[in-house]
Amino acid sequence: MAEAADFQGTSPSPARRRLRRAGALLTGAPLLAALLQLPATPSAHAAGQAPQAASGSRTVAVSVDSFSPSAPTDGDTLTVSGTVTNKGKQAVTDAHVGLRVGPELDTRSAIDSVAQRTRFDPGADGPEIGDKYAQKFTQLAPGVAEHFSISVPVDKLNLGANGVYEFSVSLSGQTSVQPWEQVLGIQRTFLPWQPDDAGTKTRTTFLWPLVSSVHMTAETGPGAQQTPVFLDDDLAKELAPGGRLERMLSLGKDLDVTWVIDPDLLASVDAMTRNYRIQTADGTPVPGTHQDVAKKWLAELQQAVAGKDVVALPFADPDLASLAHHGTSVTGSLSQLKDATDVAASTVETVLHVKPSTDFAWPVEGAVDPSIVKVATSAGADKIITRSDSLQETGGLSYTPSAARPIGGGTTAIVADARLSTAFEGDLAQAGASTLAVQEFLAQSLEIDSQTSKQRSIVVAPQRMPSASQAQAMVQALTALQQSNWSQSQDLVAATAAKPDPGATTKIPSAADYPSSLRRKELRPAAFGAIARTQDKVDNFRVVLTNPSRVVTPFGRAMNREMATSWRGRSSGATDFRDGVETYLDDLSEQVKLIDKSETKLSGRSATIPVTVQNNLVQGVDHLMLRLTSTNPTRLKIGGNAYWEQPVAVAGGHAQSVKFPTSANANGPVTVVAQLYTQDGQEYGAPVTFDVKVTEITATVMLVIGGGVLLLVLAGFRMYTQRKRAAAREASHDPQDAEHAKNAEEARDGEDGAGEAGDGADGPEGVAPENSEDTAGRPTEGTEESGSRSRADDPEQPSDPTPDTAAESTGPSGTGEKVDR
Repeated sequence: MAEAADFQGTSPSPARRRLRRAGALLTGAPLLAALLQLPATPSAHAAGQAPQAASGSRTVAVSVDSFSPSAPTDGDTLTVSGTVTNKGKQAVTDAHVGLRVGPELDTRSAIDSVAQRTRFDPGADGPEIGDKYAQKFTQLAPGVAEHFSISVPVDKLNLGANGVYEFSVSLSGQTSVQPWEQVLGIQRTFLPWQPDDAGTKTRTTFLWPLVSSVHMTAETGPGAQQTPVFLDDDLAKELAPGGRLERMLSLGKDLDVTWVIDPDLLASVDAMTRNYRIQTADGTPVPGTHQDVAKKWLAELQQAVAGKDVVALPFADPDLASLAHHGTSVTGSLSQLKDATDVAASTVETVLHVKPSTDFAWPVEGAVDPSIVKVATSAGADKIITRSDSLQETGGLSYTPSAARPIGGGTTAIVADARLSTAFEGDLAQAGASTLAVQEFLAQSLEIDSQTSKQRSIVVAPQRMPSASQAQAMVQALTALQQSNWSQSQDLVAATAAKPDPGATTKIPSAADYPSSLRRKELRPAAFGAIARTQDKVDNFRVVLTNPSRVVTPFGRAMNREMATSWRGRSSGATDFRDGVETYLDDLSEQVKLIDKSETKLSGRSATIPVTVQNNLVQGVDHLMLRLTSTNPTRLKIGGNAYWEQPVAVAGGHAQSVKFPTSANANGPVTVVAQLYTQDGQEYGAPVTFDVKVTEITATVMLVIGGGVLLLVLAGFRMYTQRKRAAAREASHDPQDAEHAKNAEEARDGEDGAGEAGDGADGPEGVAPENSEDTAGRPTEGTEESGSRSRADDPEQPSDPTPDTAAESTGPSGTGEKVDR
């Protein structure tokens, strides 16, 4: 048969045009005869009855639910089954379902045209095979579906040369308003006919994607295991029997395919095999219960990929197009892609125990432009999976070229075939839609092989997340293809290494050619700005932690997830996820903070002011500097300067008080600011501001106090002299009584002297004379005030931190708090 690639810009050869003109004449003759034989329309109907709900070849819906075998060979019996449903308002009588074989289709666009045609065309659809291979119905009531099944030996189909044939199932009958036999419904499909091995088989690579949406958050539990928290329990549903991912694994494990896996999916399922929690509406995570489901799925996947070709996408399958179009202007965005690429291999090796290929990039739907290629290669990929509707052929080739071709800079484009890659999109839950997709896929594949005798490698890259019904159709088509006589399987690495066709297009389309439908669903610049802001906060937080990996790893992977391709078309969900990651990080970093302080009183020229750092994290913090700054150093100095800073290290779940030496030069209130800093000078957390009230004891006050003491002494002396005089007067009246009075007075004087000595040692001021000693000759211990005075005189001692303490109240200190002196 003549070959034609059917690419845009190609035209059939002159010989092909002559054949088509002849075919048109031959097919037109039966059509003219049929028109001449049609009975005249009754005059009553012509006069204008009410229009029917459906008429002509679309009155009855024909569904082909099974076509077996999908690619028959010599000696096979073809069985076609399905349903017919009357969509009209009148019953259909004298009806039968018949099979029709149309002409051979010699181009890929001819297959497209047949798939799009809906009305019956006597010339193109061909005659029925015969009454022997038909199923009759006496009547089809409106709205009722009837099942049919017809089997016919392949040799009765009168097939000619190898190739693709149009194959139709039609229902013929009559209605009360149109009482003559006519085709009231038809469904077309394709019959690929290649009974013998092709001279040169097409090498076909089919990508089998295991990709899911984002499920894990950045939140983890406080223990050593860091129990992960999931957004919801949807992943368990996908892994459970009948779920999407369970079907992808069960159906694909016996096929010869290349597994394309998102490492984030593996990490999420692996996390589910142990303790995990699930977010709830009230914000309190609850324990997950699907560990057994996750373990079973993971064990089966490990067996399925053993010895197979595995491609690992960057972690969380980042949206390369969004990054290229909106993220490159944001500092750090490309670093996120590099991190996602670097962690991919280790994740797959750890979970699946296979070494994957990590040098492939797969933009969404294979659409590329120069900026996408540049971003993809910046992270280390040198092979880009694109698609033929993006990298379109313009060289006039009469056949579909091999997938691999160089595009410059050491980069290879793997151009997947667009028709084959999109064959299983749409709703394939109904058996009829699934069968049509399978037959069209096989027809396009055979047409590719028939184009030329050249050996070619074709790649099929389906949608990233096929549904369970789509996966079922893919398996049915692949099973038939791998058993066919025109195709042989090949992995992606081998397809990449295939010799490129020199006539194949290597020019990357411009940015203006990027599909607008895809551009509208991209992540916006604000998304990448939020990711960069979160990264800055992580960098500021990690430097103070004694075990930073507990924070860096979960938040690093969470930021990878923020760039996931699965967020396309879900902008609100993407925003919520980003906000949740940043909020949780803020909550963690705020667990290390300064305790609020109220007004502090400072009596005297010098004292120490304590400031408390609280650490409510599980792990310790270090490499922090605490700075205390006076806003009025003329009145109050910290450590002899406007500010003073000291290093801080606090164990997890503890608080640490740090004392700062101060000196006052004048009375009055002074505002003081306490602030934590990282060692590189970045502010950490919120500052704490409080007032210090300086109340110095002046010389005038001392004079007043001294005067008061003098008055007390004088008053005491006067009382003593008056007592003496009174005793003398009594003695002058009675000498004997005077003697007794004198003895009593002396006794009282002795008691008063003892009491005065005791007051000098233990009086209310609690201040012992300097260098005083007790009766044993030992120096008397100083009081808290004298000890404080000596500490204030020593600039080193007041700044020494107090011993670490357990977590204390984070409320402000009481009003009128006094400092240590």
